[in-house]
Amino acid sequence: MSVSAVAADRSVCAPLPVLGRDVRVPLVTGGEVDYAALDYAASAPALQRVWDDVAAYAPYYGSVHRGAGYLSQLSTDLFENSRRTIEEFLGCGAEDQVIFTRSTTDSLNLLASVLPQDTRVFVFETEHHASLLPWEQRTDVAVTYLNAPRTPQQAVDTLEKALAEREPYGPALVCVTGASNVTGELWPVRELAAAAHAHGARIVLDAAQLAPHHPVDIAELDVDWVAFSGHKLYAPFGAGVLAGRADWLQDAAPYLAGGGASRKVSRRADGGVDVEWHTTAARHEAGSPNVIGAYAIASACRALSEAGFEGLIAREQALITRVREGLAKVPEVNVLSLFGDDAARVGVLSFVVEGWNSSHFAAALSAEYGIGVRDGLFCAHPLVRTLLGSEPQEPGECGAPDAAPGERSLNAIRVSFGAGTPDEHVDRFVRAVKELVTEGARWNYRTEAGRCVPAV
Repeated sequence: MSVSAVAADRSVCAPLPVLGRDVRVPLVTGGEVDYAALDYAASAPALQRVWDDVAAYAPYYGSVHRGAGYLSQLSTDLFENSRRTIEEFLGCGAEDQVIFTRSTTDSLNLLASVLPQDTRVFVFETEHHASLLPWEQRTDVAVTYLNAPRTPQQAVDTLEKALAEREPYGPALVCVTGASNVTGELWPVRELAAAAHAHGARIVLDAAQLAPHHPVDIAELDVDWVAFSGHKLYAPFGAGVLAGRADWLQDAAPYLAGGGASRKVSRRADGGVDVEWHTTAARHEAGSPNVIGAYAIASACRALSEAGFEGLIAREQALITRVREGLAKVPEVNVLSLFGDDAARVGVLSFVVEGWNSSHFAAALSAEYGIGVRDGLFCAHPLVRTLLGSEPQEPGECGAPDAAPGERSLNAIRVSFGAGTPDEHVDRFVRAVKELVTEGARWNYRTEAGRCVPAV
């Protein structure tokens, strides 16, 4: 079914029920309106299904792995069954490990900590800081930053060339996003994985923005690891996942030293201690685990799988088309893109508005229309600088800059949506953009504590 046909047939897939869908917020111009949460790329609302599952389990919460009581045994089973659910969701192989972390950032820092000495890491400058920065923490690892490609094929060619020219030839890791957190554009993951493996390198996929929108299958994509966060997958309970090959994970020292990671600890005659560490996922899960976070992710995985990605994708593509077509009718709006208008993408778009400071525009969307979006550099500073055509050292702002509303500012606006977004929210957003550009804001704004806020 074409996107236009989906747009005409609203019964293809209804929005999934999420928390907050009935929250009313005040407007500075008077009255209240249903809050339009269009910042899914930062944190998606919890699916009602996830919330209900967590609430049903909460009275039975107990310690995991080390308790003899009924609730501890139940919680341990639930925790490990959650791991198996996620293994199935990601298409993990029998030898792969699923490790629970705090977030995508934590997952990639964990992977950085286990890299063999003298590994060379290749990462595009277009990455989110979670996948751009962890490798720098290792002084015995060399990092090569690749320039932003302008087509998917150029991304593959750039990586091929960098890998072929690397010296010395040794362990190498490629880190790439599945979908940009700035433009929403899909990256050629399978082709990049093939290039990496052809040159003896491994590859980790940052699926934080991909997993909530598309199936992620480790075997099909041929990646070595996948990292993602629960709070972007409609499970905002402070957990994340690193899944994939076990060898580097088993060969390295535990990410954290402590209970749970250790299998056996004994005193030595010289007064020290000898430690035998686990070789399973527990090796890197020291401390009491976030059982509710792990269970919430598993619940979200089940809910998305049962809803069917085909219908979810079709509906989201219809929403993307409505937003893009609406913004295209406003000449002052410039949508940011690496790969061009025809690039495949998820429900994430960033843009700037001629004559507006982005923080001012975002504040007006919130205060006057009840629409929550994101403004700034989106924890992807090099990418946004490239898209805005700025100099590398030009100062940018993650909050409200000092520039007046009509002056140039190095920040942008991001709108993002997903499986729980009602049609009305994107329609209201498009209408609000048009009205703000043609009629201007109906309220005065000022900068307070780094944010643009309505003036009292």
